[in-house]
Amino acid sequence: MTERKIPLRKCIGCGEMKDKRELVRIVRNKEGEISVDFTGKKPGRGAYICKNTACLDKAEKRKSLSRAFSSPVAPEIYEVLRKELAE
Repeated sequence: MTERKIPLRKCIGCGEMKDKRELVRIVRNKEGEISVDFTGKKPGRGAYICKNTACLDKAEKRKSLSRAFSSPVAPEIYEVLRKELAE
């Protein structure tokens, strides 16, 4: 049997390539709403981040989410993401 390919994604916080299942997907839909997608199946533009707040802090400092979504991200979004990742 051949081995299945493991999909890798890059964390926007630390920049490391990791298994897709180890990361959390953040999605911007067509209406411009940003949400956390733990299933990885919501429609829209996605960016991946590690499941710790240190990577989220780095991403906020570098404005990585704004760059990934090609639109400004409000600071309130980062607070919501912190609460969701803490759970």
